[in-house]
Amino acid sequence: MIDIVEEVPAHAGAREALLDLSFGEARLARTSERLREGLLPVFAFVALDATGKLVGTVRLWSVADRSGCQSLLLGPLAVDPGCRGNRVGDRLMRHALNQATMHGHGSVILVGDLPYYARFGFAAGLLDKVVLPGPVDQDRFLGLELVRGHLAELNGVVAAAGSLDPAVAPAPLSNGFSIPKSA
Repeated sequence: MIDIVEEVPAHAGAREALLDLSFGEARLARTSERLREGLLPVFAFVALDATGKLVGTVRLWSVADRSGCQSLLLGPLAVDPGCRGNRVGDRLMRHALNQATMHGHGSVILVGDLPYYARFGFAAGLLDKVVLPGPVDQDRFLGLELVRGHLAELNGVVAAAGSLDPAVAPAPLSNGFSIPKSA
């Protein structure tokens, strides 16, 4: 039995270990990761097995173009190798997309494998006017409209549009400047 639940801070260590296992530490250098850095996700879900072990994760992040048109950036999606083939990723994806739809979001974008994500309605070629701030294989830059025509409104470079994570956000100083919390 697998339960899909909202991610809580206690899941952070297991989530990061699963992401390292699935993608390696090189994942931290990817363009999508740069967009997520220092922000809180809009949605974050994990899959827990019957023993309570975290066996899957998916997150959605807010991004926007210069005109303020917003979309959600999906990723990463990861499933424990021992659970692959049990539709854990499918359940996580469907749950995340359902929540995005129920909360009125217009679209979801991601960088991933079309053969996998097409089953959820993602397609290539919908983001020809959209640019991520870094290198991206355009064949892997996929979109899904939750509201018809929404991706046609997204144009130009998209940037992070989410809330800062207070655990990693710079601490403001009285003079208006900020310093990283690690300093």
